[in-house]
Amino acid sequence: MTTLTATSAKTSLWASRIMRGLPILFLIFDGSYKLFNPAPVAESFAALGYPEGIALSLGLLLIVCTIMYAIPRTAVLGAVLLTGYLGGAIASHVRVGDPLFSLIFPIIIGGLLWGGLYLSDERLRAIFPVRGA
Repeated sequence: MTTLTATSAKTSLWASRIMRGLPILFLIFDGSYKLFNPAPVAESFAALGYPEGIALSLGLLLIVCTIMYAIPRTAVLGAVLLTGYLGGAIASHVRVGDPLFSLIFPIIIGGLLWGGLYLSDERLRAIFPVRGA
């Protein structure tokens, strides 16, 4: 196992912060938006075939899981829970035949979640080492 140089460690730290911060901001915004249940949320739930009444529950669930992800001690559990949430979102969009972007966006968010966590958590790097050619 190689040690990171100071410059490499600093670059990795900032990349991790950005990769983790972007999904946190988006998911907190998305969860909060569901709490207020404006017309676009109600329309989206109707289009996906979900009752409008579950928007509050899903919003709270999303915010709690995102907060768990944002706390270093519970970040891996938060990432696992958010991966399940995002998988459900993908399945919902596939079921109704939504366009490709509706499927790709949750995958990008999930990639940022895990990529940022991978860069910031030495234990994950030990479990899933990247090996050179």
